[in-house]
Amino acid sequence: MSRLLDVTDLRAGYGTVPVLHGIDIHLDAGEAIGLFGPNGHGKTTLLHTISGLLRPSTGKISFDGQDITGAKPSAIVAAGLVQAQQGNTLFGDMGVEETLELSAFSPRARDGWKQRLEEVHTLFPRLAERRRQRAKTLSGGERQMLSIGCAMMCNPRLLILDEPTLGLSPRLKGELREAIGEIAKKGVPLIVVEQDVEFLLALSDRLYLVEQGEVASEIDKANAPDHQEIMDMYFGEQAH
Repeated sequence: MSRLLDVTDLRAGYGTVPVLHGIDIHLDAGEAIGLFGPNGHGKTTLLHTISGLLRPSTGKISFDGQDITGAKPSAIVAAGLVQAQQGNTLFGDMGVEETLELSAFSPRARDGWKQRLEEVHTLFPRLAERRRQRAKTLSGGERQMLSIGCAMMCNPRLLILDEPTLGLSPRLKGELREAIGEIAKKGVPLIVVEQDVEFLLALSDRLYLVEQGEVASEIDKANAPDHQEIMDMYFGEQAH
């Protein structure tokens, strides 16, 4: 299986405050990986650096064999590496359908955009029902569906999701997790940050535990420890 993403010795931070301390992760074509760990330990910083929203101080990011370290976010999206932003970052006065159509802006995304729009409507029927509504009138869960739908309209070769179910009701969490599972079944490679380790184990081929800006452990699904052992890794003895 060919390597799609390779992140090597990545270091990044904000101003003079370092956050990432030499992270190494990789993802093969057709694979899904999960990231988990305590809040504030670098998971979002890692995703922003991969997506070009934050420049690394050192290290290398390769996507499909091409060095994208420090590339502009627009160029990274055009290459097919797409991160779905949190739903509250949408343009609130734009309509749902208008937002989805506008998301297919790059040349590679324009090809077949109507078919992908139908696929997004199948994935998220609520978006089809609310196609004429403004984004700001949607519920939090519906805005998150729209954000993921927009990312799918970009025709991703790799889709990144940063805590897509954060703050949602159990029912909406279930709907979104089911949809994310369908995306994975379609063969779209995924990087997903979630605090629900059981969900990540069901979705992903491998997990990375990120602590203090470093990869503390890599877990292969085929040889994964049981849930209690993973909780011990995450929380220590407090998990008992």
